[in-house]
Amino acid sequence: MKISEMIDQLSLTVFNEGDTNKEIQSGYCSDLLSDVMGNAEAGCVWVTLQTHRNVAAISVLKEIGAVVIVKGFEPDDNTLEHAKEENITLLGTEEDTFEIAGKLYQMLENK
Repeated sequence: MKISEMIDQLSLTVFNEGDTNKEIQSGYCSDLLSDVMGNAEAGCVWVTLQTHRNVAAISVLKEIGAVVIVKGFEPDDNTLEHAKEENITLLGTEEDTFEIAGKLYQMLENK
């Protein structure tokens, strides 16, 4: 599924648009940055409650397709600046990780 479809269907907040034409093939949920570095697949959507600059750094390192920040949290200014510099799609939702992950899983399975 394209990131743009994910944004529209889930009514996600767009903090930084990045390339919304990218295809998402999988997802990864974790708030432990070392876990994401070791296990997330390139091109996935990463669901997290982390909002600091290292989210953007790991997204670049792992070639993450998009990041969804949960529970209404918002990226800090440094994270947003880095996301803009690196063209990272940075999104948000009021939902918790369990809820949004379930919806994303269903969307990916139905594609």
